[in-house]
Order: sequence, then C-alpha cells, then structure tokens
Amino acid sequence: MILDRPSTRAVFAAILLSGGAALADAPSTTPARAAAAVTAERITETPGRWYRSGQAEIARRRERAGAGTARNLVLFVGDGMSLATISAARILAGQRAGGPGEEHSLAFEAFEFLALAKTYNTNQQTPDSAGTMTAMATGVKTFAGGIAVDQRAERSDCGSATGRERVSLLDLARRAGLATGIVTNSRITHATPAALYAKSPERRWEDDSGLSPTARELGCRDIARQLVDYDVDGWFDVVFGGGRSGFLPAEAFDPEYPDRRGRRQDGVDLTERWQARFPNGRFIWNREQFEALPEAPDGPVLGLFDRSHMRYRHDRADDGAGEPSLVEMTVRALDLLRQRTAGTPGERDGGEGQPGGFVLVVESARIDHAHHEGNAFRALDETILLSEAVAAVLDRVDRAETLVVVTADHGHALTFGGYGGRGNPILGRTHGPGPAGEPPRLARDIDGKPFTTLNYINGPGYRPGPRPDLAPGEPRDPDYKQEAVFGVSQSTHGGEDVPVYATGPGAEALTGSIEQHLIFHALLQAQPALRDAAESITGESGMPEWRKIRDQGPGTRDQGPGVGDQ
Repeated sequence: MILDRPSTRAVFAAILLSGGAALADAPSTTPARAAAAVTAERITETPGRWYRSGQAEIARRRERAGAGTARNLVLFVGDGMSLATISAARILAGQRAGGPGEEHSLAFEAFEFLALAKTYNTNQQTPDSAGTMTAMATGVKTFAGGIAVDQRAERSDCGSATGRERVSLLDLARRAGLATGIVTNSRITHATPAALYAKSPERRWEDDSGLSPTARELGCRDIARQLVDYDVDGWFDVVFGGGRSGFLPAEAFDPEYPDRRGRRQDGVDLTERWQARFPNGRFIWNREQFEALPEAPDGPVLGLFDRSHMRYRHDRADDGAGEPSLVEMTVRALDLLRQRTAGTPGERDGGEGQPGGFVLVVESARIDHAHHEGNAFRALDETILLSEAVAAVLDRVDRAETLVVVTADHGHALTFGGYGGRGNPILGRTHGPGPAGEPPRLARDIDGKPFTTLNYINGPGYRPGPRPDLAPGEPRDPDYKQEAVFGVSQSTHGGEDVPVYATGPGAEALTGSIEQHLIFHALLQAQPALRDAAESITGESGMPEWRKIRDQGPGTRDQGPGVGDQ
C-alpha cells in the first residue's frame, strides 16, 4: 500500500510536525504527497481531499494492475441509466431481435472491466446531474446544482464561485493540444454537458434570462455565453446538441419554429457571435446542413439541432427540419476528431512532444427525461440507442490505444420485478411460468388485477384510488406511463450506485466499488498529455487551478470563469 512506503511516511510525518505547512513544499504530483495529504484531511471533507483521494487511489490501482496508457479517451454518459434500466433495455433489445431477451447483451456489457460508482453529492444523498457530472469531469465532488465549482461555493451565489472553479477534463485536453468533442441530445447548456466547459454555481443559468439581479450586477455569465466565449488555447473541434433558444435573443424567431422566439434578454445572437469569432467555423441547425458537412472542415463545428432538447428517437420522424440521431452525431464527431489527429503521435499542431489524440464525451440524455416522465418505453429505447452509439465507436477506433468508459451520472426510480417467466414481454403485463405443459399465467395482485414488470417508485404514473385493470396491450403503448407507488409531477432520480464499464488501456483501474470522482482520475492518468497538463497548473492545493489557465491562456486573461463583461 502507498502509506507503507518510506517516502510517504516521511511526507506524512512532515505534515503532522508542520501542521500541514509542509504540503506546500512537497512535490505536487508524487503519489506519496497525494496519499499523505488525503490521510491528513480525513477528518474534514474538502475539495482538495476529493481530488487527492481520487488521484492517490487511481495511482495505486494503476501501479498494482500495470495499467497501460491511452492516446484517445471516449466517455459515454447514459443520463439516469440505472442498473434496472440496463437490464430491462438489454431484454427489450433481445426481444426486438426475436429472442427471449434475457440472454442478450448491450454493446458495453462485453467490456472487460466493471465497477460500481457511488453517486451522492456533497449535500444530497440522491444526486442531481450537475453534481455528479462535475465529479466525473473535474475529479471533485460538489453540491447539487453546481457546475464545475466545488462545495465551498453556494448555490445561486455567483460571487461565492470565484476561486472555487474546477478544471475539467476538456479544459485539460484543450491545454494539452488534443482534439475535443461534445455530443448530447439534450440542450448543450444542460447540466451534464455544461460541466465540461462552464463554471457556474447554478445549473439553471443556462441563458441570461435565468440570471438573478445580483448575478447580473456581479457580471456573471450564463452557460450559453460561456460556451460561445470558451477559450482554452482555442475552442472545441466539434459540439453537437440542442438548446438553440438559449443562444438567440428574445427578439429573434427560431429558424425551425417560426412562431417561437429566443430566450436571451441581452439582445445578443450568440450563434452570430460564435460565427464572427470563427469565420471558418460552421454553425448548423438541421439535418441537411449536418449531412452537407465536408469530410474535413477547416474550423470548429457547432450544431444546435433543436430549440430545446432534441427529439426522442421514437419521435424523431415528426421533426420538421430533421435532426441527426445520437449515433449519427457520435460517428460524425468521432470521424472529425480522428481526421484532425491523423498521423503519428506528435504531428498534430506540429508541436514537439505533442502526442496527438482526442477526448470525446457523449451523453444519451433522454434516458433521464423519459424516466422523469414515467415512460419506460422511451427510456429503454434511448438506452438501446446509446448501446448502438458505443458499438459504432468500437468499430471505428483502435482499441489498443483508446480507453472507452460507459457509465451513468445517477440512477432512477424504475423498478423491475414480478416473477415474470422467461421471455415475458418486458414492457407488458407480467406472466409467470405455468404448470408443466401449460401456458404462462397472468400474474395478479391481491385484488386480482394484473400488473407490469416495470414500474416506478414515484412519478406521474400514480393512479389515485383502486388500481386499474390493465388491458393486454395497454402497457406496451409507447406513450404508456408505468404505475407509480405515489404521485409526483416527475419521477425522481435514484440514489443507488451506477455501473462503470471500461475497456482499453487504463480500464484496469475501474473495478470494484468506487467513488464517482475516480472516473475523472482514471481517464486523466491514462492519457500522458492530460496528466502533464494537469501537473503544469497544479497549485498548493494539490489540484489543477483554473486561475492558472485563465491567467496564462491566450484570450482568457480578461475573461473570468463565469464572470465577465456583459
């Protein structure tokens, strides 16, 4: 163990004798220093403790497993993809393929390494996406609603976030000269993708219409503005998602929905601002433009394919302007990143020692949205869609040099039970095995009424009074809302652990029961250029410091994280 090493004991002893002052004098990147700092802080939960605990644990795991290094990183996040969701989606996919379903596997279930991640936020037992994605994106757990700021900030208090901003995986990738991409089918300003590029104490500040008067007075920038103004050695190579209304002024009509206006109150069209900043960049908003993208665009690509969230796959045919699927966006983003990192390591950007490679983060967001609506059909269908996106990536990358991680930010209140027989339609009524030689029997509750295999603990599917007598085809309707034990307007998240599937060099570190923020450290330590980038801006806290990027990075000196001229 790390603490048994003489170097670690010496550092730890120095810390105890100096009251902690020796931390500032110890090398910032040694496993010994990280382990000793974690031990010294165990009595107090701090951002530094979160970061260094993850750093030390992953370093220990990598050393023990002899883990390899990766050139490329791909992180898939199935928002709200609980274990029950995965099990049910696997069966649905198998039944769609003509089998009983239980024996089927989703693409990522074949990965060699599996862990279970604890998802709690620093202030909530059952978490929200802002806090959980911040953990995965920055290596530091934080409060519900916080976007890449640590737990010392206060929710909705812009001033409290100053100095508490945390550096994300994509910030480090940009600094390291790697190609970078974000793909989601939610609003691009929604909590999960936002944690990759924005710094905000309030996830609801997606556009400036949500900023409080105090936040406006302090010059806080909304999340959409932060994306357009993002500058860490430039911008991202490709960003695909929804959420156009947060980029358009209230005076402007949406190009797809001529009766709907933008949401911005500052009168600024952020799509025009972005295009002016990148004359060689391409802003696109419909399928025709997506399909017309050249194989090798000269500049960055920004695609905003709906005014809010993109359509569920089941409903995409009803979209007038047309929009690409999650699989299509993922493949196009991947192809673009691969094209920009083609050649031998070191060729990209022409930099001496630049290793090339890319970091791509893909979110299947609408799993979560369907669960909130109490609609298992769409939640499972979107999970299958994620599996298809994973399979497409695996077909296109060199798996010997690419670490692929598939996980969820949190679970949901979906339940899976009822003693259904083998091959029972997962979205239908529950039929149990009958006596030998007899057909399956419809399962009934104590009042003699049939029930479904999938239900929710809470949600909009609650029916007051006696339970309904479900007709045979009713639960299999795509719009059916599964029954809930008690009623709330939206089904809640679940607090259970979520699976982490990993394959490729560095995956060896992701096994067993882990804290969620270890995912960041496993990705970071697997990619040498990212590791070097983090070390280059590590401060006395032992964490990478955003102010060092802000103060050193070109174009960022006068642009504080989340704060700036309006």
